[in-house]
Amino acid sequence: MQQDPFRNQADSPMAPAEYCFEITPSDTDDLMCATKALYVGEGGDLAVTSVRADAPVVFTSVPSGSIIDVRARRVSASGTTAANIIGLA
Repeated sequence: MQQDPFRNQADSPMAPAEYCFEITPSDTDDLMCATKALYVGEGGDLAVTSVRADAPVVFTSVPSGSIIDVRARRVSASGTTAANIIGLA
């Protein structure tokens, strides 16, 4: 196993992601865990419900390769045209 010199450090929303996962947008299912940010591989619109919101907001015209700093609990299929989305947690 590789050494991790930061293994004893406390995690925070400002710390780099420790876990990355592919996201399939859904209008009904929350993400497996809240994110610190979202990576958008293929640009477009991104409909996101943040951890403290009840309804999604749409980030429009997100460029390919962007990182959106948002603590998201859901990426909705309706309103999302972006693809290859990765959750950073």
